Amino acid sequence: MFQDRLNDIAGRVEQRLQDALRDAQDHDVTQAMRYALRGGKRLRAFLVVEGACLHGIEPDRSMYAAAAVEAMHAYSLVHDDLPCMDDDDLRRGQPTVHVKWDEATGVLVGDALQALAFEILADPVTHPDPAVRVALIAGLARMSGVGGMVLGQAQDIAAETAAEPLTLDQITALQANKTGALFRWSAQAGAVMAGADPTPLRQYADALGLAFQIADDILDVEGDATKAGKRLGKDAGAGKATFVSLMGLAGAKARARDLVAKAEAALEPYGKAAENLRECARFVIAREM
Repeated sequence: MFQDRLNDIAGRVEQRLQDALRDAQDHDVTQAMRYALRGGKRLRAFLVVEGACLHGIEPDRSMYAAAAVEAMHAYSLVHDDLPCMDDDDLRRGQPTVHVKWDEATGVLVGDALQALAFEILADPVTHPDPAVRVALIAGLARMSGVGGMVLGQAQDIAAETAAEPLTLDQITALQANKTGALFRWSAQAGAVMAGADPTPLRQYADALGLAFQIADDILDVEGDATKAGKRLGKDAGAGKATFVSLMGLAGAKARARDLVAKAEAALEPYGKAAENLRECARFVIAREM
């Protein structure tokens, strides 16, 4: 049930994103944008759609906000892969954008994808109430900027040259920004669209985002690079502190399980209607890629 739902949302969101570029001028940048938008698990889109369903909003209505956050996520990956950042040559099993095209194209593609996210949210088709659209835009701007994802990336870069490895509390704060911020926006988007209290979904997302990152650190140690579609073991090779290096594999796995339990507990107000979100929490620590 969960995997079918995840796959269905992923397919619909990808089509929505490709449709958003249907009338764009044919250019290397546009072609590279389409390339960057292909594939992925679409967990952030899943959170948007499922959170919206809890508030009576049908997927056809929430799919635009779901597409917007996936465009923002794609931008972050394109820029994260650049030589001046994490310098990766493989993403989702394919050459990264700057490898397939060039570094300048990678920069421009990331810029354009970020703009696309806000363009989608600003469209009345996303929500008929301008105030709601502004709230979605403002929230995504905060979560993707210096109050969230960009700050986390800056903290991550600084950690590479720090005199001392980060502490567990510092890594937790870093990942709450770099990875957790978009999870937080995604989970709360449906409540924002419905004018409802987003607190339970924010608590769910905070636990989920941290569990996701711990699972990533575990996969970086014992995962299969072919299944992951990217290089593994980079953090250990660079001597960076991770959840695994600080807690050990067993400790990291136990912490991830505790966070999943916390995420599930946050969903209690929604009863059985939130089962797909509970399954999502279990999925993030059971995935192989």
